[in-house]
Amino acid sequence: MRTLGIDTSNYTTSAAVYDPAGECKNAGRLLDVPEGALGLRQSDALFAHVKRLPEQFEALRAAGLLERIAAVAASARPRAVEGSYMPCFLAGASQGRVLAAALGVPFFEVSHQQGHIAAAAWSAGRLDLLDRTHLAWHLSGGTTELLLVEPEVGNVKAVRVGGTSDISAGQLIDRTGKLLNLAFPAGKALDALSRTAGERTSFAVKVKGLEFSLSGVENKVKALAEEGKTAGEIAWFALDTVVQAVRRATAEALGQWPGLPVLCSGGVASNGRLREVLMGSCQAIFAEPQYSTDNAMGPALLASRFLERKLGKEL
Repeated sequence: MRTLGIDTSNYTTSAAVYDPAGECKNAGRLLDVPEGALGLRQSDALFAHVKRLPEQFEALRAAGLLERIAAVAASARPRAVEGSYMPCFLAGASQGRVLAAALGVPFFEVSHQQGHIAAAAWSAGRLDLLDRTHLAWHLSGGTTELLLVEPEVGNVKAVRVGGTSDISAGQLIDRTGKLLNLAFPAGKALDALSRTAGERTSFAVKVKGLEFSLSGVENKVKALAEEGKTAGEIAWFALDTVVQAVRRATAEALGQWPGLPVLCSGGVASNGRLREVLMGSCQAIFAEPQYSTDNAMGPALLASRFLERKLGKEL
């Protein structure tokens, strides 16, 4: 029973097929961002998705995966909360509805965040997490949120319990990357660069409860550059500052919800240093890097779960 998922975030155009008894494949492409820019305007991202989606469907068709599609799901908004909206998701949601209508199959709306959680759990071999309460980090270019996740019918309910109060981890990383003349998005290159650092320092941001701020760290990064620190040392400083803040907030959360598994999703969750620290401190669960970044496997998986519940009720 194959299901099709679509995700059109502000970074990547993605389409995926999930087959619990066969091949699963995500076809994705980063949006083209002009050199020196830190992303695209929503109107430009929406236009880019409309152009790029046919390429992703063609890749799935070439792999022989677009036959016998039983349901379609798409990320229709950033988070499953009132008022959450971003125009770029209209590209995937509208095409998903059209495809489902043409195929005569059900269409399901999910949030980008729910898709991240589902893809991370699947990639880590921990689908059981979707049927039990757990903690999850959504760490990306636009979001740094600690979530209390509980199962819902065919989906998950994610409630924000902590995270950043201003800029996201991904924004700090990309701004640091721009300072160091790295291509956008800068996460992978900054991670590699940080490993060359001779002096390895970081800043202990204030963690109040489960909340912390990263806006002041950007100024400290600029100050390091003015002091003549190496690119590797600056990269380590920015990344490890984020990592240590996440570690401390996670420890605080586990004090409130002892024993809960901790799942990490989002593009920043592919960072090597973060994986080392959180796996060592709390046995955190991570997706494979390609399913940490934006992808459509989560919506495709959730479509399968929605369909199973729907068929179960009909039977």
